[in-house]
Amino acid sequence: MSIAREVSIMLVQKVAEFLAAHHVSYRTQQHKPAFSAQEVAEQAHISGHKVAKTVVIKLDGKMALCVLPATERVNFSMLRHAAGSHTAELATEDEFANHFPACEPGAVPPFGNLYGLPVYAMETLKAGKTLAFNSGDASELLVLEWEDFTELVRPVVLTEQQRAAIA
Repeated sequence: MSIAREVSIMLVQKVAEFLAAHHVSYRTQQHKPAFSAQEVAEQAHISGHKVAKTVVIKLDGKMALCVLPATERVNFSMLRHAAGSHTAELATEDEFANHFPACEPGAVPPFGNLYGLPVYAMETLKAGKTLAFNSGDASELLVLEWEDFTELVRPVVLTEQQRAAIA
């Protein structure tokens, strides 16, 4: 087993321990390795509306996470307004790789609180009641209830009304 794989397994264990410590029920789902949210949805045979992707962004130059359905694109204007920031942009992998050393590329989990980062989540994820997201391993999803996710992470929830207000 490679060192990178061992580190990835340690991250998955850290997330599992975090969920267990907070008495959150979840399940894991294995799939063939995939590196985009749409590929993950296809490999896992789950609707892209129920698979959450975690996108690393920068708000006024500071890292944050944006969690949204695999089928959606980041709305930087809405993020900028919601955060009260002057700028909102995509972080490059070079900029954030050191923040998530145990994560495989494209597999950052949405637990910003484990990394000291704010999290912004689209309310559209709530529609499915459960959400599936990367565990840090490009071959495994964690599936848990939307309510448990929001209680644990305390994200800023972005609504359709906010999207409409800036459109």
